[in-house]
Amino acid sequence: MSDPNNTMPSVEPEANPTFSIEDDVETTNTRSYSQGQLVLRRFFRHKAAMVALFVLIFIVLLAITSVGWGIIPGWWDKTAYDTYPMVNQAKPTLQFWPPSLGEHPFGQNTVGKDYFALVMLGVQKSLFIAFTVGILATLIGTTIGAIAGYYRGITEAFLMRMTDLFIIIPTLILAAVLGRMSGGSIGMLALVLAVVSWTGLARLVRGEVLSLREREFVMAARALGTPGPRIIVRHILPNALGTIVVNATLLISAAILTETALSFIGFGVRPPDTSLGVLVSEYQTALSTRPWLFWIPGMFILVFSLCINFIGDGLRDAFDPRQQMD
Repeated sequence: MSDPNNTMPSVEPEANPTFSIEDDVETTNTRSYSQGQLVLRRFFRHKAAMVALFVLIFIVLLAITSVGWGIIPGWWDKTAYDTYPMVNQAKPTLQFWPPSLGEHPFGQNTVGKDYFALVMLGVQKSLFIAFTVGILATLIGTTIGAIAGYYRGITEAFLMRMTDLFIIIPTLILAAVLGRMSGGSIGMLALVLAVVSWTGLARLVRGEVLSLREREFVMAARALGTPGPRIIVRHILPNALGTIVVNATLLISAAILTETALSFIGFGVRPPDTSLGVLVSEYQTALSTRPWLFWIPGMFILVFSLCINFIGDGLRDAFDPRQQMD
C-alpha cells in the first residue's frame, strides 16, 4: 500500500543509450592508429600527391626497364650509342591513337641516334644525381643541425658560422667551380651538389632541435644519464622527422634543376655521359628546326620537378598534427 503522505513524484528511469557494435569498433579503430599510420593515411588521401607519386614511379620504371640498368637488359631494341637510318625525316613516330610507338617514338637526333633511348638514359642519370644529392644533403644537414641544436655553446657557434659561410657564397657559382674541378663525373657532381645543398636543412633542423631539447621527455632521458647521441637519435630526430622528410623532397627537386643549369652552361655532366640537362643544352640550337629534341627532355625535367613538389606538399600535410582524420 502506498503512503498517502509521500508526496515525492515518481521518476521514470532513463532509457539507457544504445551503442551499436559498429560505432564501438569504429571508435576503437580510430583511437588505435599509431602516429606512423596516421601519417600514411593522410598522405594516401592527398590526391595530388598520389597522382604525382604514380607519375614519378611510372617515369622511373620506364627509364629503367626500357634501356636497362647496368647489366640488366631493357625491352627497347635500340641503344643510345648506335646510329640508325633516318625514318620519317627523323621526326617522332609516337602515336596516341591508335597507340603506337613506331620505329623511333621520340624521333632521332642530327646523326641518327634513337632519341627515346637517349632521353631514357638521360632520365636515369638525372634521377641518380637528384636522389643521391637528396640523400647525402639530408644526412649532412640533419647531422650538423642536430649537433648544433642539442649541444649549443662553442659547438653550435662553430657549426652555424660554417653554415653561414656556405650560405653567403652563391650556390650555383660554388657548384660550378667544384663541378669543373670534379671533371664532369656524375658521381663527383652529385657529391659536389650535396656539399653545397645542405645549409637550409641544417638551420631548420637546428631550430626543431632547440625546441625539442627542452621537452619533458628529453629532460627525463637526460636525467637518467642517457648519452647525448642516443637522445638525439632515439628521442629528438623521430619528432623532427616531418621537417626532415619534407625538406628532403625539396632538395631532390632543387638538385635536378641545379644539375640542369650546370650542364646547360657546361659545368655539369659532360659528353660522352648524358643527362636531361646535357640534352637540353646540346639541342638548344635545334629549337627552330627540330623542336622535339629540346622540348622532350625539358618536359621530363618539368614533370619530374612538379611530381617531387606535389609529393612534398602531401608529406607536409601528412605530418601536420593539425590535420584531422576524415
